[in-house]
This record gives sequence, structure tokens and C-alpha cells, in this order.
Amino acid sequence: MCDSPPSIETDPSAADLARRPARRKGLLSNRRSVRIEWGDCDPAGIVFFPRYFAFFDTSTTALFERALGMTKFEFLKAYDIIGYPMVDTRARFLEASRFGDEVVIETIVAEIKRSSFNIVHRLLRNEELAVEGFETRVWAGRDPGDPGKLKSRPIPPDVIARLRG
Repeated sequence: MCDSPPSIETDPSAADLARRPARRKGLLSNRRSVRIEWGDCDPAGIVFFPRYFAFFDTSTTALFERALGMTKFEFLKAYDIIGYPMVDTRARFLEASRFGDEVVIETIVAEIKRSSFNIVHRLLRNEELAVEGFETRVWAGRDPGDPGKLKSRPIPPDVIARLRG
């Protein structure tokens, strides 16, 4: 388990460190490209903010699929879990994304605890940080005492090992 988030390395020569993509050591990260489509945008032609959370959710799934070497459907079944529901989320919007933009979403495991984990997403346009998202998720299965409810479960050691990269 990780007691504290990993350190962030930055390029000290960059003029605006806050807008530069960060690299975290020690835990798994994944990058994926996304084209901003017309349906992602509001009438002003910029991304409607809830769409970022959908992008980030898909990015978390992509990170897990890469780490575990199987689809989400397969790993939910293999680990006998319902999923990893989000219990906290927030975002910082620094630059608007528009229809037709090609962006990259960098997804990083920031911290792993007994049954929860923190994810950081960095949406980059032209390698500049445009949106930063934060998630806390819980590894969860059905509650044995009440199958209609979810209950957190310890994250299996092999999953932790793979998320650590």
C-alpha cells in the first residue's frame, strides 16, 4: 500500500509549471488520445463539462485494462466484484476544449489504500494541461449480508502490484 502520493517531477525550465504535464514515479499511468466530437460540445462549441467526467471514467477503465491484461467485463468477473464506484470527484478547468480538438488524457494511479484508490487525470491539448480531474474510487462487491447493497473489499495484492507498474 502507498502511504503518501508519489512525488511529481517537473521540468524546471518550463515557464508555467502548473500547466505542464506531470510525471509520477512508482505507480502506473496510461495515455490515450481523444478527438472532441460535436456531441461533446455545448452550443458555444466548447466541451460541456460533464463530458470530461465521461472521458475520465473511460480513461480509468483503459488504465485497469492495461494493468490487468483483460477487458473490464473480464476483470469484474475474474475478481468477483461489481466494480470500483466513484466516491469523490472534482476537476480544475484551465483551458476550454473545442469541437475538433485532438487531446491526450494521461491517467495516473496517485495512491492505493486497502480498498480505495485515487486517480489523477490530465487532459492535454498540444501537451499543455487544459483540464485536471481527480477521482477516489472503491473496490466493491455485493454485501454478503444484504446482496442489494455494495460493500468495499480489499484490493487484491496482485491488482495492487500491477497498478504499481
